Order: sequence, then structure tokens, then C-alpha cells
Amino acid sequence: MAQVPNLDNSPLNLKSLREQSQRDLVKILKDIRGKKCLVIEPKLGGSLSLIIQTSLLKEYGIELRHLSAEPVQTDCTKVVYLVPSQRDLMKFISSHVHDDNKKGLQREYYIYFVPRREIQCERILEEEKVHHLMTIGEYPLYVVPLDEDILSFELNHAYKECQVDGDTSSLWHIAKAIHKLESSFGVIPNVRAKGKSSVLVADILNRMQTEEPVNSSDMALPEINTLILIDREVDMVTPMCSQLTYEGLLDEFLHINNGSVELDASIMGVQQEGKKMKVPLNSSDKLFKEIRDLNFEVVVQVLRQKATSMKQDYTEMTSTNQTVSELKDFVKKLNSLPEMTRHINLAQHLNTFTSKPSFLAKLDMEHTIIEASSYDICFEYIEEMIQKQEPLINVLRLLILFSVTNSGLPKKNFDYLRRELLHSYGFEHMATLNNLEKAGLFKKQESKSNWLTVKRALQLVVEDTDTANPNDIAYVFSGYAPLSIRLVQHAVRSGWRPMEEILKLLPGPHTETKRVGFASSASFDTLQGASSGIDKIADGRRSLVLVVFVGGVTFAEISALRFLSAQEGMAYDLIIGTTKIVNGHTLAETFCGTFG
Repeated sequence: MAQVPNLDNSPLNLKSLREQSQRDLVKILKDIRGKKCLVIEPKLGGSLSLIIQTSLLKEYGIELRHLSAEPVQTDCTKVVYLVPSQRDLMKFISSHVHDDNKKGLQREYYIYFVPRREIQCERILEEEKVHHLMTIGEYPLYVVPLDEDILSFELNHAYKECQVDGDTSSLWHIAKAIHKLESSFGVIPNVRAKGKSSVLVADILNRMQTEEPVNSSDMALPEINTLILIDREVDMVTPMCSQLTYEGLLDEFLHINNGSVELDASIMGVQQEGKKMKVPLNSSDKLFKEIRDLNFEVVVQVLRQKATSMKQDYTEMTSTNQTVSELKDFVKKLNSLPEMTRHINLAQHLNTFTSKPSFLAKLDMEHTIIEASSYDICFEYIEEMIQKQEPLINVLRLLILFSVTNSGLPKKNFDYLRRELLHSYGFEHMATLNNLEKAGLFKKQESKSNWLTVKRALQLVVEDTDTANPNDIAYVFSGYAPLSIRLVQHAVRSGWRPMEEILKLLPGPHTETKRVGFASSASFDTLQGASSGIDKIADGRRSLVLVVFVGGVTFAEISALRFLSAQEGMAYDLIIGTTKIVNGHTLAETFCGTFG
């Protein structure tokens, strides 16, 4: 299981949130007396590994199992299911109970829904005639801290559900998660939202505050000064581009899951044939914390410098007489050797992907699409990818990027590419293309594209980006500044008002509100650098902005936000909230459906 991240340096007391989640779970398990078998849905198991150590659970006399269609193999008479409220999982649980009945096994069954019970799920249990055998409860896990500045609401399919299925239940969950944060850290006085879903979340949050008010009089000043909500739909360009930060590339090629990557042990220098190993990646690893947000080109140089310096120290150690304190310093440096080795191995492995001509050609094409000056070249490149039958997801990423920047494709081109895709990859992918069209990601062009205007107004393309000493967020994509983060940059600096005209060119409405009861709280519309009086909260820490991405955020965008937060004259610490960490691959995959 992944390493539980260290939250000691978080600008917000995320540790108390995590401890509350631990206590809630332990209470559920303690209240069910005796030996029990805890059956967890696998993805939820991953989230829980960031909350509580497995060894801790075992102390409470618990056998752990992952939920699947197969019957639960255990001698325990008490079976506790911990599951998200998904209808398909109810069929599994019902079949387990029927299977036990056939075998004449007498068991007590408990279902704890995460984060809350849903009527549709209980209806299935009733139809399957097992509802009366179940003790049903809730485990209200709405927020999982992934790291000291990242909170995940663990809603894997929020973007597709809202855009394609018309299911907005995830928006209630997001608002509930933020409301729970407010009950710990005070009501957030300023809210800025951009995009259909984000504006809805802001509305639900206000309704929740009216119905179940957080008592703000207990707290001197709210710890979070401003909430910025941004829809993924507002910027689908950024996630379709290849991330070029260290952590972003690790996610692109090795897929970071719950703060770790799983790969062949041989890559990490462990000679065990066919064995897989998990490598934790969070800020508990000091070296990773230092290099995770750097452009990958620079990471290789940093690692080389560190290795050279260590080698020199070793040479000096063996060739001269050292004092005890010098010896001590050297041993201290040696303690960081495992981290060094880990990241040299990972960087070396990443290099095998990033040095391929095909990867470099793809980067060139992404930049050409973003420049929006060579339509025919881009069209022919995608056409060729389809004819070569390159992996469908790779084609879809570029196709979405191309379609979004052009506001759709002319009917003739659209029909042609659609036909070519179905011929090359099979007509079962009709559902995928329909989903993409419904979400507006691959569609017929109905109006002229605004992309060039938006690109110029927000300076999204930055020439001669210095990746080693960056002075702009564009370093995370080697020359392209993520649109989403440019919006955050403006929202933090001066609110939405000065950029009204640009916001109107982007999908969805935008709102800016001061929450009721906080009329006297200084707004930061007037904030210029660090001159405002509200940039510190009571104990001298900087005030906080919570940036929430509805529909997912990439590691490159997180790196860009950390870069912003570290800039001189920036008066705020930024904390990121997201439905899920995504990349172009995982986002495009959520739209993949098949007929038949």
C-alpha cells in the first residue's frame, strides 16, 4: 500500500482532517464486535491507504479483502462492506449473500456507503431480496489529502457524468466536501467561479450554509480567504498537452496512483525477475519535493550535480583525514543516498520515453496546434496517425486538442475523420465518438474559434521560456502557459472584473460573490502584491486561497500553481482541491464507451 503522506508542513491543518477520517473508520469497526472481514472496493482501498495504515486495521482483528464478483473467502461470521454508492457493486454483494445462503453459512452483513447512502443502491438490494439482512450505515469520507497542498474528492468520473450523462450528483459531493472544510476552518468569505458546474457548486455551497450554517463566531478569522472554482470544461487544452514537469511525466508514462507508481523492480535496480514494486511519491521524500515541479530537462541536471558533489565528498573522505564533525556531515549526506538512487533510476527510465523521436514529434505537433497557424499540417498529422493505427487514446488526445482550439472542425473534415476512425478502430467506438461530441470535445464547427484571441489576451504562448530559471508558469509545458492557471493568476490578483470580456469567450458563466455575514471582511479585489492587510492570518501565516478544479487537474497545473505561490509579492498560499488527478490519457479514457 502507498505511504501515508506527511502533512506536517501543510499551510492548513490537513492532519486534523485525516485524523477525523481515521477516527470515523475505527469507530465503525470497533462498534462491530469480534472478528470481522472488511471487504473494500479496490479503488476505495487505494484512497484509504492515504488515510490509514493497513497494519492499524489488522490490530482491530480485521481480515482485509477486495470486493469482486467472486464470493468472499473467510471464516469470519461478520462481513463488513465498505463501498462507494455504485449500483453495479450492489449486484456483487447480493450474489455473495445468495452464495452464502446456498452453502448454509450464517453471517452478519454490514454495508457502509462512502461517502453517503443512495436510495437507488438500496432499491437494488431490496429487489435482490437481501436488504433486510443488511445493517446499513455511512462512512462520510468526502476529502482525501493526497499531499500537504492537495485535496482530492475522489470522484473519478465527475467530468463525464456532468458533460455526457447529465448526472450532476458529483457537484453536491464537491460542495459538501468544501462545506466540511468550512466547518473546520471557517466560512470562506470570497467565492469566484468559472464554468457551468463551478457556478452550480457555488450555489449549492451557499444553500448548505443557509441550511446547516457553520458557526463563524467561534473563529476569529476564516483561514481560507478565497475559493476559486474552475470547470475542467473551461480549459480542455491543457490536459491534452504532454506534461513536461518531472511529476507530470511520471504520471504520463507510469501513471501515479494514490501517491505512488508501480513498476518492474529491475528498473529500480532490484534484481528480482518479474517482481513489481511500489515507489511512493510525495513530499515526505525531500529530494522529490525539491524536483517534482521542475521541467524534466532541469531534473536530469540537478541529479547529475548532486551525484557529482557526493562523489567529490567521497573522494575527499578517503584521501584526507577528516574531523568528527566532517564525518558526521558526510554520513548525513549518505542518508539521502536511497532517495538519490530512486530518482536517478526513475529519471533514467523516463528518459527512454522522452528521447524517442515519436515523443518529440508529438510535442512539436501539440505546439503547432496551440499556435493555431497551420490547420492543414495538423489535420494531415492526425489523419496519418489514424492510418498507422496508433493507439486510439493517443489519437483522441490530439484530436480533442485540435477540435477544441478550432471550436470544432468544418463538416467535411469532421465527417471524414469520424469515418476514418471507425474504419480503423472498429464501429464499436461509435459510442466513444458520440460521447466526445456530446461533451463538445470533437464536433462540427458552428462558429469561428476564439482561441487566437484568448491565446493573445492571456499570453498563453511564451517565446524563449527559460526552463532552468523560469519567470513564468509556461515552463511546465516548455512555452505554453496553462489557460486554467492564467485564469487563477488573474482571479487572485484582481478578481474577474478586469477580464470580463475574455471570460465571456470561454465556456460557461462566471460569478463572483462575497458570502453573507462577511461584508466587513476585506475583499482582495484591491490586492496588489503583498500590500494588503489581509495577507496574514492571526498567527502570522499567509492567508489561503483554495483553488478547486471541477473535473480534474493535472500535475503540471499543480506545479504551475506552486510556482505562482512561491513568487515574490504573492500574498497567498494556494491549496488545490480536485475531483481527481487526471492527465490527457485518463480523461480521454473516461469517454471511451463501446457498443455491443
